[in-house]
Amino acid sequence: MALLEVRNVTRRFGGIVALDDVSLDVQTGQISGLIGPNGAGKTTVFNVITRVYRPDAGQVVFDGKSLLRTPPHKVVKRGIARTFQNVELFPGMSVLDNVLVGTHASAGWLGERRARRRAGEALDEVGAADVARRPAAGLPFGTLKRVELARALAAEPRLLLLDEPAGGLNHEEVGALGELIRRIRKDHDLTILVVEHHMGLVMSISDEVHVLDFGRTIADGTPQEVQRNPAVIEAYLGEAPESSS
Repeated sequence: MALLEVRNVTRRFGGIVALDDVSLDVQTGQISGLIGPNGAGKTTVFNVITRVYRPDAGQVVFDGKSLLRTPPHKVVKRGIARTFQNVELFPGMSVLDNVLVGTHASAGWLGERRARRRAGEALDEVGAADVARRPAAGLPFGTLKRVELARALAAEPRLLLLDEPAGGLNHEEVGALGELIRRIRKDHDLTILVVEHHMGLVMSISDEVHVLDFGRTIADGTPQEVQRNPAVIEAYLGEAPESSS
């Protein structure tokens, strides 16, 4: 059963059509990848889902109910959390306080002890508990990515949207990230949609992959099916990459 349904969504910016009749489903409990060249519309899909943008046409349905009348600040309360292509943290705040934002966004102002426990558990889960008291400013980029993921997890979502989580990470960090994404899916019974350019990562963790090009869906299927799709190879991959196990 699909937890998220994007149905025939079109989004224009002046004369530019960023999304052109895009449809995709994300099945409950699955990890789905969303790939495509730069400018294909991937982040715009996330922004439509989270109500940053309103589509010019089409429908977005989460858990059987439309999101189009949900104000952006209430999307987290509906059960959707996200990370960003460019890390969106408060640099002057401590790591712990940044993660506490996630607890407050999802459930209002919890009791201080409960909120801090939830934030601490999220930081521990992503391996960043040791920097909880440090300001976000000046931390390594890979650590900031994990802090942002902890903030999303602290909101206790049902659907997690990850926007280029491997961006700026080295080979070893990407491998660890793949293991972490698979683990949090299992431990939290999450559904995850990942926008990613690192093909080794997205093909190894995804149950299904959706491909955009110039704002249109050109392929959907398993990683193996997508890698063999001639339209995908021509538009994006260039050649079928080797998927890691």
